[in-house]
Amino acid sequence: MRQIFLISLCLLSLQFSWSQENSSPYKTDFWKDGAWIAGGVGLNMLGFSLVQNKDELTTAELMALNRNDISKINRGAVGNYSKSADEASYIPFYASFASPALLLLGDAERENFGQISVMFVETMATTGAFFTITAGLVDKSRPLVYNENLPEEQRTEASAQRSFFAGHTAATAAATFFTAKVFQDFNPDSKAVPFVWAGAIAVPATVGYLRTKAGKHFLTDNVVGFGVGALCGILVPEIHKIGNQDLAFYPSIENNIGGTGVDAAGVGMNFRF
Repeated sequence: MRQIFLISLCLLSLQFSWSQENSSPYKTDFWKDGAWIAGGVGLNMLGFSLVQNKDELTTAELMALNRNDISKINRGAVGNYSKSADEASYIPFYASFASPALLLLGDAERENFGQISVMFVETMATTGAFFTITAGLVDKSRPLVYNENLPEEQRTEASAQRSFFAGHTAATAAATFFTAKVFQDFNPDSKAVPFVWAGAIAVPATVGYLRTKAGKHFLTDNVVGFGVGALCGILVPEIHKIGNQDLAFYPSIENNIGGTGVDAAGVGMNFRF
């Protein structure tokens, strides 16, 4: 049902994008953007299946965990657990998804909001593909798993074994950086640009802090998540800028690399001269 909703939303966004005005600094293409969105949704579905099929931690594996094996930069988060911080992290997380709506305050942005919506869907689908595939392939216990005061069932469950990387932080950064990037492209001379970028940085940073305090992620998990989200939020609009259509950026997955049996997710980019 979720997939049907996403596909419907994507098609609706694509339909609205063709009403774009000449005031837009971007160019969209029905077939190219439709393929991008379809591919992103497909990779998200693959990623979700990988996440759902992750194994729980066995009791023996739990007993073998040693906080001293954690790098010094991450050791401060070992054993963290806070239900209130976890719940609080969802406030800026969900609020960030509404940040593109602030672009409706501008006349040019409002005239081209269908086009902006297409790029936003692409941004979030790309970020989601990176996160779900990585979380599904990488086994890394969350900081709370090291908390001996928690029930063993909570420490060993499959959802506690996908610390890398921080999906909430990545999605939040993708949304806020996308909004800041689009605002600057439409309003390059606005005095508000530095403040918009400051907000774009502060919101996902807050989410990352709360997710670490909650025991969901280590510092480096959040740093990587922040970087992935920020990269997607900036590059997707940049690729669509008029004159930049020869630059392509997309999520990819490589199966059985070099015959080693190893699968990997990554970033695909190409530039056509």
